[in-house]
Amino acid sequence: MSGVFQNRYVRAILLSGLMVQIGIWVRNFAILLYVMEHTGGDAFAVSMISVAEFAPIFLFSFLAGTFADRWRPKRTMVWCEILSATSVVAVLATFMLGTWKAVFFATLISAILSQFSQPSGMKLFKLHVPADQIQAGMSAYQTLFAVFMVLGPIMGTFVFQQWGMEVSMIITAVAFLLAAAVLAFLPPDRVEETESKSTGLLDEMASGVRYVLSNRVLTLIGFCFMAAGLAIGLIQPLGIFLVTERLLLPKESLQWLLMVQGVGMILGGGATMAVAKKFSPQRLLMAGLFGNALAFAILGISTHLWLTLVAQFIAGLLLPCIQIGINTMLMKHTESTFLGRVNGILTPLFTGSMVIMMSLSGVLKKYLSLVTIYEVAAVLFIGGMLFILPLYRMQEGKSAQASEQIGS
Repeated sequence: MSGVFQNRYVRAILLSGLMVQIGIWVRNFAILLYVMEHTGGDAFAVSMISVAEFAPIFLFSFLAGTFADRWRPKRTMVWCEILSATSVVAVLATFMLGTWKAVFFATLISAILSQFSQPSGMKLFKLHVPADQIQAGMSAYQTLFAVFMVLGPIMGTFVFQQWGMEVSMIITAVAFLLAAAVLAFLPPDRVEETESKSTGLLDEMASGVRYVLSNRVLTLIGFCFMAAGLAIGLIQPLGIFLVTERLLLPKESLQWLLMVQGVGMILGGGATMAVAKKFSPQRLLMAGLFGNALAFAILGISTHLWLTLVAQFIAGLLLPCIQIGINTMLMKHTESTFLGRVNGILTPLFTGSMVIMMSLSGVLKKYLSLVTIYEVAAVLFIGGMLFILPLYRMQEGKSAQASEQIGS
């Protein structure tokens, strides 16, 4: 494990990710709480924050992934963070002039830029982290996200309540600039042969689609991604009803379920990092899918607080196995020149499935019991397992040549 953190690229990506997470959570909660105060809790205005955050995934993910394959990863990430900071400063200026609705654009612009930055970060992992360290590196990266799922709301709320909107936006801009500075100290990007090829943008996008369809591993991962997105999206908005209808507790008790899940995610990420070399990504993914299927089934039928908390903890503990397993397989079975486009195709499958089911879950609850909905979600996770089953015993890294791993 110590070898992973000795890699300067892993350290730089994690430290940059830390700065970005600070900026994102401070910004998101400042905007959320400000909009809630300014509009009196208007549901439409609050929902527009989520639209600004998720819409770019559908609209820009594939296009951004194609450009990420064209551009040099380190330079792309540095400029994305600088532009994110610039956009926050611009929004702060318009906000101080009295145009409060401009705060939505801080989320929108940053979300668009992240579609370019994320695949570039994966490409840096692919090019500069040895194959046997990728899973441990991804575990550390996912653990960072899990920690902020617990601490991020607390930190964002504290900053806004203590210092207000202006200081929150300044902290956000500084965090993005620090993330860019960390990455700027990495060695210059190596020039790949593909950069000299002058192919059209549409041709590159079409070749990305053909690449995914011709790669059995990536196709099955895509179906698994979709099944997991459908399952998570189906129950995502319904946690409050577990508390009020199944447990007969006040709605405020939902915070304990979320806290237990967050703690589970942190421990799960850390545990996965510790055993990264002992288990293949296929096994991690299967364990995560099965564990979440079991947890969702228990959540649906449980009427006891202790049992619900145990199931929620299991779901959080094994969720990193799904994320780390899929991301590790994706990187190991994708050539570096296609990584951005593959990410741009597969990520919207998960997010799109999740958002579609989130929009339908409220309607479905009118016609189906809460127990039925949670059991359907569990079945969807089992369906995801069936797509991965053919890959369970396959050799790792067969599709993407190990020669691309140069390490450092």
